[in-house]
Amino acid sequence: MTAAEKKILIVVMDGLGDRACRDLRGLTPLQYIRHPNLDWFLSHGQGGLCYPIGPGIRPGSDTAHLAILGYDVESVYTGRGPFEAIGIGMDIQPGDVALRCNFATVNDDLEILDRRAGRIREPETTELVESLDSIEIDGIECLVKESTEHRAVLLLRGDGLSPEITDADPGGDTHLLMVEPKVEEAEFTASVVNRFMEECYERLKNHPTNRKRMAAGLPPANILVPRGAGSFPYIDPFPEIHGISAACVAGVGMIKGICKACGLDVYPLPDNCDGTMESDFIIKAQCAMEALTEYDFVLMNCKAPDIAGHDGDAKAKCEVIKRLDAMAGYIKDNMSEDLVVVLTCDHCTPCILEDHSGDPVPVAIYTRDMVRDEAEEFSETGCAKGNLGRIRGRDIVPICMDLANRIEKYGS
Repeated sequence: MTAAEKKILIVVMDGLGDRACRDLRGLTPLQYIRHPNLDWFLSHGQGGLCYPIGPGIRPGSDTAHLAILGYDVESVYTGRGPFEAIGIGMDIQPGDVALRCNFATVNDDLEILDRRAGRIREPETTELVESLDSIEIDGIECLVKESTEHRAVLLLRGDGLSPEITDADPGGDTHLLMVEPKVEEAEFTASVVNRFMEECYERLKNHPTNRKRMAAGLPPANILVPRGAGSFPYIDPFPEIHGISAACVAGVGMIKGICKACGLDVYPLPDNCDGTMESDFIIKAQCAMEALTEYDFVLMNCKAPDIAGHDGDAKAKCEVIKRLDAMAGYIKDNMSEDLVVVLTCDHCTPCILEDHSGDPVPVAIYTRDMVRDEAEEFSETGCAKGNLGRIRGRDIVPICMDLANRIEKYGS
């Protein structure tokens, strides 16, 4: 008798893992707040800890998602910019260089006062981008498009470009960095990006949108700060590798870009569902359940815990966990019996660091009739008690494919 094939749902709770928080009596948010539905999946399945890429490696959301999808990151990763470009529908072509950007606030000395310009978002970012149209520098087209919230993409098109340049983003509120070439062939590209930033500042500093923001006491978004330069990525399609249909449910442009680059279809979300509103997690779970009627594999991303971590707000992260738990409850109550469910994170974003860390993340895997272990609390310590032990991000898909009865025997 051949076991029936199951479908697979991977829920990535972006940046949820943490370290001890002083505001929470030395506990992590997952240890501090109750979450019975997340715990249910763990106590009825198996738990473990996952190094998204490897021990001690601080992953970006881009590299971590590639790893969770089973890819060897070192062989396929070409930089973050291209994934953001693909995710927001830009036509990136071989030879182009794409950079991920933040709208930021700088003073006349180009000191960064706010890396996210007060978390500006559409429609204001759309108004600002319109003023950056048709910039050309030494024969290079500088194409700009707004992305999620305060983010945008700069796409360079023309001859002689190289992605081997440094970031302009210093990673904090300090002086804007000039872009430097990493190799001699990238000197021209570095020069183009630096001159683009100068032109960008000149066009945005007195823009009507920024004048309105300043009149309202808000920081102006008067420059784009680029980072994560990369070239067109060549990635073997996930559906062809595994012989399954696959989709993603995500609101963030970069995550959608990674999934599209890997051959996953982007399942449509309702307008304005980006992971920050109170109802978004349930809406995403509903979309994931709908997608599973059409696809064998669905990856769902929930961005909000990462935002709380970057803001250093442990209490806000606890509130996000309550919403994530309600989402897990919806999945539990509406999932079919032929489903493998993974609950995990792409990386830790400890509130004490306000950035990503190399800590392992909790992971729980559930499907009906699997062997249970002793793990009960979905947390950094609770999942460590599980039978999965310590795995890598790229181990998740093979484990799921086996539990879903979709993998060929190795040997006779």
